Amino acid sequence: MKPRRYPVPAPVTEGDLTIWRDAVVGEVSGFRPLTLDVFRPAGEEKRPLIVWIHGGAWRKGSNKGEAVAQVPDHLVKAGYAVARVTYRLSGEAQFPAQLHDVKAAVRWLRQNATELGVDPARFGVWGESAGGHLATLVALTGKDPELAGDVGVTGSSDSVAVAVVWYGPSNLLSMASQNHPDGLQDHDDPESPESRLIGGPVQELPKEAAAASPVTYVTETAPPILLVHGDEDRIVPVGQSIELQQRLAEAGTSVELRIVAGADHCLIGTDPGPEVSASIAHLNSVLKKK
Repeated sequence: MKPRRYPVPAPVTEGDLTIWRDAVVGEVSGFRPLTLDVFRPAGEEKRPLIVWIHGGAWRKGSNKGEAVAQVPDHLVKAGYAVARVTYRLSGEAQFPAQLHDVKAAVRWLRQNATELGVDPARFGVWGESAGGHLATLVALTGKDPELAGDVGVTGSSDSVAVAVVWYGPSNLLSMASQNHPDGLQDHDDPESPESRLIGGPVQELPKEAAAASPVTYVTETAPPILLVHGDEDRIVPVGQSIELQQRLAEAGTSVELRIVAGADHCLIGTDPGPEVSASIAHLNSVLKKK
């Protein structure tokens, strides 16, 4: 049987943007089709592309929902093409389905780079909260065929050259111990988002929890990563980004951590503008080198 192809849908033009909506990048029997939307600034130039991964505790959210700090809009204004991707939620499938789905999106984008007008050598990823967790995993596992999955098209790389991670979980086994004094979630509870992601209580499933934790995959080959986290985050403790930064630094990789004073989850309580600017500057340093 020949592998199924997923064609690029007809684009539409809105203002100075070319948009491909609801492109199907993969189908899994029994689940909704996996789709993405691509927004590309007008012009003949091949654009670097950022894969945007939404948050929502792996339980909810959509690529069409309002993005934190309007990040995709800022990226387009900065000259990037943006792909807003979808993935199966924890009520639909357990990890690693979510990672496999995002990797399927990256492969589809790379395979169709010419038609989309993007540069396949200049892909980055940016996610927030649960999407930040997946963005980290995509960045750290791009050279690991065992984690590629078989969703969607195959034969193309799912690696990225750079990552931005906003307040993402990095070690499911240490989240509860790092919790904010006024934390809103017991991460070890059987009904916690983390437990639902792996199919049972985190501490009772240490192997599964470790397999879903980005810190497990830190190597010296990791691409440059910027971590942004509020020091008053009551949902994903700031210790998660501190722990990941320390692991990456010990491995000798390029990593920067920006701790935002007074910021709760989603950087609530502060102006996210400076963090948007710093994050785009980080992407530019890799994807827009002269």
